Amino acid sequence: MSYREQPAPGRLLLDDTVLLTAVIEASQNLQSHTEYIIKVQRGVSSDNSWQVIRRYSDFDVLNSSLMVCGISLPLPPKKLIGNMDREFIAERQRGLQTYLDSITQHPLLSTSLVVKKFLDPNNYSANYTEIALQQVSMFFRSDLKWEVLEPLRDIGWRIRKKYFLIKNKEQPKESYVLSWVDLGPDKFLSDKDLQSAMKLLTGLSTPYLCPLLFSSTSESSALLIRPFSESGSLRDHICKVKPREMYLKKYCNPKKSQGLELQHIKLYGRQILEGLKMLHDSGLFFGHLHTSNIIVDDDLCRLLDVENGVLGVPSVLRPAFTQFRKINTTESIDVFCFGHILYEMAYGRPPEGVPVDQYPSVPYTAVVSVLQSILSTEACKSGMPTVSELIKTPLFSDVQLQCSEKLQIKLPSRLKEALKTAKESLEKRLQEEQRLLHQHRRLTRAQSHHCSEEERKKRKIMARKKSRQTACENEEDVSVRNNNNSGSGASSPPTCPSSPTPPSTTD
Repeated sequence: MSYREQPAPGRLLLDDTVLLTAVIEASQNLQSHTEYIIKVQRGVSSDNSWQVIRRYSDFDVLNSSLMVCGISLPLPPKKLIGNMDREFIAERQRGLQTYLDSITQHPLLSTSLVVKKFLDPNNYSANYTEIALQQVSMFFRSDLKWEVLEPLRDIGWRIRKKYFLIKNKEQPKESYVLSWVDLGPDKFLSDKDLQSAMKLLTGLSTPYLCPLLFSSTSESSALLIRPFSESGSLRDHICKVKPREMYLKKYCNPKKSQGLELQHIKLYGRQILEGLKMLHDSGLFFGHLHTSNIIVDDDLCRLLDVENGVLGVPSVLRPAFTQFRKINTTESIDVFCFGHILYEMAYGRPPEGVPVDQYPSVPYTAVVSVLQSILSTEACKSGMPTVSELIKTPLFSDVQLQCSEKLQIKLPSRLKEALKTAKESLEKRLQEEQRLLHQHRRLTRAQSHHCSEEERKKRKIMARKKSRQTACENEEDVSVRNNNNSGSGASSPPTCPSSPTPPSTTD
């Protein structure tokens, strides 16, 4: 079964994980207020930039929307009298720039819809909730056994994905979650092959994958139904929060987050690796591994949203792994993401940045050893272990699993070939993005070196030396010309100073 939806003409598939940077270039005073002109840039290309104009009141509204995150953001205070003074406006502009930097550099706030809409209104003005409701309503009219209980507002970070808690009228005691999501820029399967892949994933029963009960795809989006887990995700367990709360409220500044015991780190880590190995061995690709995409129930970890790879949506950790050219395959992406999960299970929070070479003291040296093999500077530059190699490490090799038989997913040969081609296209886009980023870094380093204080001093010294050298060369040229002139009759002979002037005579 599929629902019909016509994509918008000229629809552009944006990668919402590409970071936006914002610089306040100028301010302008109008009759009663000041406007700030902000240059916004997507990614590293200066060609992909635009201007937005915002008042202080716009910043204040944005800040009110972000208060749910529980973080104290550095918005300059209001001022009713003297707010048009030149010095005050300059000071406020600096404060607003600091505020913009704090949100655009925050991993969760920077991807939120309110921030995207503030900086890029042209691309984020659509009402995604309303669009999702229209598509969901069309689905319910075609299948009357389902009923919406309530929308699950902003429980996930993805802007173009909306969630609804639903029930099956034939099984009223069971709860399910319906999600609607836009297809992404890494969707390289044809519509026919995508439907085949989704059909295979729907109803797939394996210990380490969360079951997908229903799926339907159109030209530009997908609708999915799976069981709702009241126990929540692995991140919910670590942060000790309720699954139905908004993700900004749950994860931006959790008050009770705590790392797991070693036995749970070992068990959960091994189960996650087994799920990844099964996907890789079958020819499926994931690339969306993080603690919110893992359901934990009765000490069993199951990977969630494994269809994200074929739907082409961008990974939440894409800004991190695009920094390293050695992370250029779908398996290396999953291993890199697994390193983040392992760090979060050990320390109760994600790493602040990668690479990580210094680790807080923990009693689990085996955990640190695996983390170093994935997140260290050496690993990010030289390459990291495979999933099979991680399973064989002392940390995971002795874990006893309830399911001992070899797990596998059988794919039709045509679909397997299509997935292989799509995976290669995905990796090619990643490698091209990494190449451009590497090129931009080299150029930035060269410009920074050229403009550094030490380099300016060196250029001044070289300029003075060159100036003196040029002056000496000019003096030598003049001397040579004078000597040449004295040997020719072309000019009047100079008066010899030793020859006395004859006295004048008078008659």
